Amino acid sequence: MSFFKKLKEKVTKQTDTVTEKFKDGLTKTRDNFSNKVNDLVSRYRKVDEEFFEELEEILIQADVGFDTVMELVEELRREVKRKNIQDPREVQAVISEKLVEIYEGAGEVSTELNIQPDGLTVILFVGVNGVGKTTTIGKLAHKFKNEGKSVLLAAGDTFRAGAIEQLEVWGERVGVDVIKQGAGSDPAAVMFDAVQSAKSRKADILICDTAGRLQNKVNLMKELEKVKRVIEREVPGAPHEVLLVLDATTGQNAMIQAKTFKEATDVSGIVLTKLDGTAKGGIVLAIRNELEIPVKFVGLGEKMDDLQEFNAEQYVYGLFADVVEKEAEEEEE
Repeated sequence: MSFFKKLKEKVTKQTDTVTEKFKDGLTKTRDNFSNKVNDLVSRYRKVDEEFFEELEEILIQADVGFDTVMELVEELRREVKRKNIQDPREVQAVISEKLVEIYEGAGEVSTELNIQPDGLTVILFVGVNGVGKTTTIGKLAHKFKNEGKSVLLAAGDTFRAGAIEQLEVWGERVGVDVIKQGAGSDPAAVMFDAVQSAKSRKADILICDTAGRLQNKVNLMKELEKVKRVIEREVPGAPHEVLLVLDATTGQNAMIQAKTFKEATDVSGIVLTKLDGTAKGGIVLAIRNELEIPVKFVGLGEKMDDLQEFNAEQYVYGLFADVVEKEAEEEEE
């Protein structure tokens, strides 16, 4: 059975809704990336050095990241040689297979959230302003609430004008209380109040917003450390997740942000927003491979339920949906 047929079977075992969301959400990247790969495959009669060089360019343009592209193409060269592949069309399935391998092979890390079965789970959100942090917090609160969990939000971004109000709007929309203090107050004090409140209400999940001013990196990082210390003191072992929100449309800039935050705090997972708004969805692979941090959620649209748990197979299916469908159908005939 070909890789494409196996991939189709795997994704159809999951819900159709999820498959459709990944397929629709990755339309721009698919149109950019897969169409170029299709064009490349149709123009070449044999797999030679020129073919690999063009493929490198296509991958770099999709923001897969230079180091990741070099590794991937080297792997493809080896695989093509090993399997003695002459027909460029056969390389498409190998590319897809290697993309899944890159994601799953960069150290075994779970993409599931570290939710505590008993007691309070504290999730800390970090990231620069404008990446969609507050919106993501709102959508995640909505997801937990739908699962029957009691949720509280902490308005820890006390510096950005309107940040507290923005979180309150989401709180109202989702039906979740927001613990806050006045603008300009100490974020660590807000976290202390929020943890006390979450404990007294026996809440399941506390989601904490934080400031995102990267201009003054040292102060921001000190502030994050202080916030973490307060949380840890009140809830041993917390925060259970530190989720870094990145905007997929900023491409390599998102990588720079990820490196900065990784230096300052123990980022346990990435939330990649606006993946549906970029033609460079290869950034998912660059982050996973070069930073070894799992992408735990992706934003695939504006709706409340468009924040989806990341799944490597669904992602690769989304990238190659048209080819996967075509190949799987041909194999069945």
